[in-house]
Amino acid sequence: MPSREHDQTEDDEHGPTNKLGAEVAAQMEAIENDFGDDYQIGNVVTIVEVLGPGGPSIRVRCNASPWIGLGMLRMAERAMEAQGEG
Repeated sequence: MPSREHDQTEDDEHGPTNKLGAEVAAQMEAIENDFGDDYQIGNVVTIVEVLGPGGPSIRVRCNASPWIGLGMLRMAERAMEAQGEG
């Protein structure tokens, strides 16, 4: 798997759409590695920092009810905290 430095250089060359697409592709690859062919994608929450002329902003999209999305965000927070501890 390419290093993050390589990814950043490639992203700079091909623009923000490529960066977001590469992250989604990496997530799908990780899911396939963990679950093989025996899975379905359920609810999805995306969080993207957008750096624009007015400064940074956060975009959030969720295909589930707000309370489901909030629960997923809480689980994601715990997972990221655990990554920081490891």
